[in-house]
Amino acid sequence: MLTWDWRPFQGHFGILPMVVGSLLLATSALLVAFPISIGICCFVHGMGPPTLARYALRIIKLMTSIPTVVYGFVGVFVLVPFIRDIFQHGSGFSWLAATIGLAVLSMPTIVLMLHSQFALVEQKITLTAMALGLNPAQRLLYFVLPASRKGFAAAAVLGFGRAIGDTMIPLMLAGNAPQVPGSIFDSLRAMSAHIALVVAADSQSLAYLSLFACGLILFLNTILVNLGLKLLGYTTGNHR
Repeated sequence: MLTWDWRPFQGHFGILPMVVGSLLLATSALLVAFPISIGICCFVHGMGPPTLARYALRIIKLMTSIPTVVYGFVGVFVLVPFIRDIFQHGSGFSWLAATIGLAVLSMPTIVLMLHSQFALVEQKITLTAMALGLNPAQRLLYFVLPASRKGFAAAAVLGFGRAIGDTMIPLMLAGNAPQVPGSIFDSLRAMSAHIALVVAADSQSLAYLSLFACGLILFLNTILVNLGLKLLGYTTGNHR
């Protein structure tokens, strides 16, 4: 199973293309969603007008209640044709389309995690910042952001986990080709989508049994990410 060739009818059950596809997709989605989420949180916590900031936060909270399949359908009918027409490369079902979809999906999780961290810090330093004559933007830059390092790490972990564990968006937007993509316009297949595709057609063969390896890898990946976060927090604490 730990090979690069997925041809189940010929007895080849390599899942490495799906492993690489999941990691590429989740990482690229996090790289897109994380800076945007930081920008939204900064807008809400002092950089933007209070009225617009409240509406922005309400929209983010509303996004958490939208089913994943809705994001997938919007991606199929809007995002995929847009990519196909603009870049004139392939069918539009690609790494890029799935990255954008997963970034939109994971962004509310990251924003709300950072918002909670920012609000917690602000409770402790608001009076001090007011006594120093700082405006909300200065308070954010000089106090809130430096004191929220653990919140950034936790938000990144949650966003990565949200992206790597989702099934519908990779299934609907990534093209599901069991290969390592050569560019962002190529198709790929994530492990979660691979599990859904095989289970939908089979529950008896060796291909079905190989899915347990995918599930184990997904589970181990979650454990490793959380252990890394624990180690990071321990190291930072010792340094301080």
